[in-house]
Amino acid sequence: MKPNLKIIAAAAMIALGCITSAHATTTLEGKVVKVRDADTIEIATNQGRIAVRLNGVDAPELKERGGQAGKKWMQRTYGNAILTCQFNGQKTYDRYVGVCFDKNGTDIGAAVIAAGHARDCPKFSGGRYRKYETDASRAIPPKRYCQ
Repeated sequence: MKPNLKIIAAAAMIALGCITSAHATTTLEGKVVKVRDADTIEIATNQGRIAVRLNGVDAPELKERGGQAGKKWMQRTYGNAILTCQFNGQKTYDRYVGVCFDKNGTDIGAAVIAAGHARDCPKFSGGRYRKYETDASRAIPPKRYCQ
């Protein structure tokens, strides 16, 4: 039996729409299964594995000064943790944008900034993380897209 490509394509579009709409201003719980860097994680949810870009957090890239240290801090602090993420409906590259909280209600974006491994990205945070910045986090050169 030959597969009907039109039916397969339509099913794929419906599935993609369901996944995308599931992330639009929604909340999901998941386990951290990968830390890409200090502002990007991957969580395993009941809707599958999801890459999350922490909204309003500006961390160095892995090749930049402090990038590896930020990733290691995030791995030690939140590796395998269960998080609740609130997605705002935006997507950047393969990542859904959201704010994530640990089981104690701690905003992990605020935590990584307070630990000195990232800084506030006011263009996207509205300045909500500025109060968590430390001397170490303010020493991180801000990305142009955050200003």
